Amino acid sequence: MPVPQRLAAPAPGWVTRADVVVVGSGIAGLTAALRIDAADPSLRVLVVTKDVLNAGSTQWAQGGIAAALGPGDTPEQHERDTLVAGAGACDVEAVHALVTEGPDAVHELIALGTQFDHHPDGELSLTREGGHHRDRIAHAGGDATGAEIQRALIAAVERSPEIEVIQHALAVDLLRSADGGVAGLTLHVLGEGQRDGVGAVHCRAVVLASGGLGQVFSQSTNPSVSTGDGMALAMRAGARLRDLEFVQFHPTVMWLGPDSQGQQPLISEAVRGEGAFLVDWEGQRFMQGEHELADLAPRDVVAKAITRRMIETGQPHMWLDARHLGADFWARRFPTILKVCREHGVDPVTELIPVAPAQHYASGGVATDLWGRSSVPGLYATGEVACSGVHGANRLASNSLLEGLVFSRRIAEVLPGELRPWADPVADERPAWLVSGRRRRTLQDTMTARAGVLRTQDGLAEALAVLAELGAEEAAPGVDTWETSNLLTISTALAQAALVRTETRGSHWREDHPDRDDSRAGHIDSWLDEDGRVTSEWTHAPSTDPSTTGAPA
Repeated sequence: MPVPQRLAAPAPGWVTRADVVVVGSGIAGLTAALRIDAADPSLRVLVVTKDVLNAGSTQWAQGGIAAALGPGDTPEQHERDTLVAGAGACDVEAVHALVTEGPDAVHELIALGTQFDHHPDGELSLTREGGHHRDRIAHAGGDATGAEIQRALIAAVERSPEIEVIQHALAVDLLRSADGGVAGLTLHVLGEGQRDGVGAVHCRAVVLASGGLGQVFSQSTNPSVSTGDGMALAMRAGARLRDLEFVQFHPTVMWLGPDSQGQQPLISEAVRGEGAFLVDWEGQRFMQGEHELADLAPRDVVAKAITRRMIETGQPHMWLDARHLGADFWARRFPTILKVCREHGVDPVTELIPVAPAQHYASGGVATDLWGRSSVPGLYATGEVACSGVHGANRLASNSLLEGLVFSRRIAEVLPGELRPWADPVADERPAWLVSGRRRRTLQDTMTARAGVLRTQDGLAEALAVLAELGAEEAAPGVDTWETSNLLTISTALAQAALVRTETRGSHWREDHPDRDDSRAGHIDSWLDEDGRVTSEWTHAPSTDPSTTGAPA
């Protein structure tokens, strides 16, 4: 079905230049900017972020960052847990890079000023989350790890005057050169003075670190800025997206009622890592027998078990019991979650927490090689916007921050040496149109009902039919219509990929194909054809092209 080939927008009213533009200001984006600047201080690096510097998903990461940092732990053990969680869809080389380079990357974060929690004896405090067989999750402020990492990275950027930052800047579309490579991008800036409204940045490379697609669904743990902008921009520019059907639904998101919308409170997996457990409405624990790790099984296993029990009992949610942890432990280890629960009328010290699965993380995204390169020359991607291959069909808990950290470092290792020459952008004559922001609720409700935790061929086909009708209404350029148009593009690709994958694997659950089929262990790639239609096809191709995975020259 057709989606916008480019977004309707006013002509740029201002133009600036930078060697490298980084889109996004979470752990992936700021690490990329800092490392590129360190690799070649002569390069002009510009960071553009949709809101303020700390408004992305990184600050909401509660549990922590996973790495083989503790006594007796090894990268090999971390690799094994990651591959098991990924359900046969991981890129083994990418996982190996993640786990072997992870400890040094975390130590560099510490050197940068990140203050992780420590035991009284000075040793790093490590905890365990679902799918891990070792305590290897470093955390900060109890349950405020992302916020602390974000603070340290922002402080480092502020100490680097050669890195420029533009806040309140929505990336609209990529500007391409005559050979199809990167020549810049257009932005819409809510600012004052010369950089206000739509403008253009001419550049030699773009690093997408713009986060995920959570607002495709009615309920998500993602912030409101997570509207799939980077993925949709890349797709319109000719990049391939990969494995969009693998959307992780976090099993323990606080249930706020049947009509709740938008960002929902996350009850970190680390709470179960510290001894909390799931019970049904009869008070019965139901994770024993589901998996050897019971309540700490990989997220797809727990989310499916909760959903099954909800269907069996006709109840809208299950319960998380953490009362036995005690008031002092809650206040010390999970102060943020404690505060949020009480704000919503639940005291976890004395009461059960109502929980149900909600969208949490996109394992798929812009297809990249081991060095963050996309299929468009000069366009790189890192973090949740990218599909590096490390997560496979189901991300292992707390590997997301590590992925952004490790692969941004890898991009910085190769990018300065392969920068494209300056090139003038060519005019994009493809049709431009937009989807009305009034259609967003319909889109989200449709995707939640038909392409959420449970999927079927009929449901996905119905979702695609509804999506096809959403672009019929004319809409004027603006942030709401640009975001909704991006959501339509990503929703269409996601639903089509889920329709093509006729098996159940990891976070992709097809009720009409309930078994895993290892003859279909490849990837689903999605792209736009010349008519603006999304094509999704299954392929045996590995997540990275072997010809481009070698060390940088």
